[in-house]
Amino acid sequence: MALRGIRGATTVVSNKKEEIWQAARLLMTKLMSSNQLNASQVGAAIFSSTEDLTAAFPSTGVRQLPTFSHIPLFDAREPAVEGDLPMCIRVLLLVDVEINQLNIVHVYLNGAKSLRPDLAD
Repeated sequence: MALRGIRGATTVVSNKKEEIWQAARLLMTKLMSSNQLNASQVGAAIFSSTEDLTAAFPSTGVRQLPTFSHIPLFDAREPAVEGDLPMCIRVLLLVDVEINQLNIVHVYLNGAKSLRPDLAD
């Protein structure tokens, strides 16, 4: 097996706890299914969110998924960069798989598609 990084991002419409949690869960579910992963292959997930998202930690929403109860999840704040995409949640998923890095499916949803139009679903 090999350590691989899988990226993903999404946006929310408002700074509400349930909306942030739901968006994070959907993003993680899509990352897992698009790459045919199971929880035993996930070493950790690092989330970041823009400074306008203060109502909840994205990882708390993902922690509600039954298969993520024992996986290390970490949240961080994105630096405030002029012109950056607002209301954005990003994730770096660290996985142990036999997938070539070129065959990994990175997932960009909603407004985050603009971050990587070459990879957007």
